[in-house]
Amino acid sequence: MTDSRPVPPSRERRPSVVALFVMSTAVVLTLAGCATMPEPPARRPVTRTGDPLIDGNADLANGPDKDRVLLEYRLGVVALRMGNFNLAKAKFDDAITRIGGLISGPDDAAKRSRGLFTAEREKTFIGEPYERVMAFYYRGLLYWRDGEPDNARACFRSGQLLDTDAESDTFKSDYVLLDYLDGLASARLAADGSDALARAQKLTKNTLPPYDVQGNVLLFVEFGRGPRKYAGGENGELLRFRTEPSRIRSASLSVLEQSVHFLPWDNLNYQAVTRGGRVMDHVLGNKAVFKQTADTIGDIALVGAVIAAGNIHQEKRRVVTDEKGRKRVVTETDKSDGAETAAIALGVIGIFSKIAAAATKTRADVRMWDNLPQYLSFGSLQLPVGDHAAILQFYDANGQAVPDLARRLTISVADPAKDTVVILSELKR
Repeated sequence: MTDSRPVPPSRERRPSVVALFVMSTAVVLTLAGCATMPEPPARRPVTRTGDPLIDGNADLANGPDKDRVLLEYRLGVVALRMGNFNLAKAKFDDAITRIGGLISGPDDAAKRSRGLFTAEREKTFIGEPYERVMAFYYRGLLYWRDGEPDNARACFRSGQLLDTDAESDTFKSDYVLLDYLDGLASARLAADGSDALARAQKLTKNTLPPYDVQGNVLLFVEFGRGPRKYAGGENGELLRFRTEPSRIRSASLSVLEQSVHFLPWDNLNYQAVTRGGRVMDHVLGNKAVFKQTADTIGDIALVGAVIAAGNIHQEKRRVVTDEKGRKRVVTETDKSDGAETAAIALGVIGIFSKIAAAATKTRADVRMWDNLPQYLSFGSLQLPVGDHAAILQFYDANGQAVPDLARRLTISVADPAKDTVVILSELKR
């Protein structure tokens, strides 16, 4: 007679501690991989005064050195719009000096940011080409305002070089205003600016005004909001630009029965999206490939570790006969050292692959000069010495005036032989 009732196994089936560790770690890492760690917040001053110049200087004092150029860009243009020209000059001078050194010399932070485990935003900020161009553009206006058209021209030419890909010759400078002002400065210096004017005219469908050497008031007008950066792609490795259509499409200034109409000459949104790829795009692309590959290897290895861990202990059944001749089915558990070794090895591979994937920094640097305009424009007129009341109007896409943006201002001409530079912006900060 055979008793088919199973008896308790001679040994309990217990996965090893190592196998349990592997399985639990796999679960933790898988769950952790679904979450994205937020970027650490930028250091900000403890209190805000509401005064953009005071707050901007506080940002500089408290901000990291890698963001210094960015903060100087922002503060410089705010100071310019508020009429604090000395502060604007100081900030743009320092920023230009710093970016010049970083372009021509090695930057350890930039080298580190190319590594797998360092984010691009850790490098010293100098900005995309359109941002660097604008630093030279604004500094050129300030030089001209100080009666130095030769230094202004040097700034405009530097901006043209920054917008040109000198190595591959793929991109040519295409800022209408930079070429036009290059030639205008030459004309003011009794030189020939016709070549620069011809270059500028080729870049636009609009007919540009001939150089007016008698116009002693130079009007630089900007409107709209410039491009916004964001990180695209599956791993945030692509630098993208959000370009929203500006409500304002033109402007006009009226003074002493004269009127100057301002249409867009240059569009910074266009400049941002047409500049082409960056060297860092390839670096981040390779980082993204590594991250995805490591993550996939980690998934496969950890699944294999779990399966191997489940096979460490295997049940076997056999029939035994006791001393009374009765037969019984006995269940026994055998341990497989090979399965345990495989579980440990695959677990280690999976864990380190997951850690490497999680630590790989693929996100594009989206720090931006966020108070730039979209459109740049220019005009000139002739005014006698004295203070002159003027009205500035902005217009929408339908040519309708936008009343809440209209403003009254005074144009002061001190010396008819010296250019009076007036810088006007829709943006107040």
